[in-house]
Amino acid sequence: MMTANIAVRPSTPSEASQLAEIYVETWRTTYAGMLPDNVLLRMSVDQQTRRWRGYLDRPGARETVLTAEAVGQGAIGFGSAGPARRTGPQVGEVYTLYVLPDWQGQGAGRELMEALFSHLRTADFTEALIWVVAANPSRFFYEAMGGQRTVERIEPLWGVELAEIGYRWDLV
Repeated sequence: MMTANIAVRPSTPSEASQLAEIYVETWRTTYAGMLPDNVLLRMSVDQQTRRWRGYLDRPGARETVLTAEAVGQGAIGFGSAGPARRTGPQVGEVYTLYVLPDWQGQGAGRELMEALFSHLRTADFTEALIWVVAANPSRFFYEAMGGQRTVERIEPLWGVELAEIGYRWDLV
């Protein structure tokens, strides 16, 4: 799949450090002021590299991780999806979607979402869900992608209570 100079493909264990760098940078830029500073400052690329390598090394996992890369420039974003963690068996969930700030608005997020939805359809899920921090301005991207705001929750994380919004898509 490609938009302009952005290609989406399955992630590999060898690029776990690139995904970790994207993860840490996007968390620090996106969630500054929403999450406690000490949480963002404690994040480490080394720790996240181990985490993402673990995900990518699991054979037969129902979760998929996809990388968006700018042709000739390497990884610029990634996303993951699989079975929903708290809902019925026909619902898939987009667990992560991160695009480097300099690349946002250039099609990588849209390409990743469409590829993740395709994976969920192939796995026989009829709906997709994503949770987003309510204060995150990127949530409007999900609305632009046709997501229906259907549920809200308060998630206690790191000593704070975060308001989250659940967006759903019909995949059939």
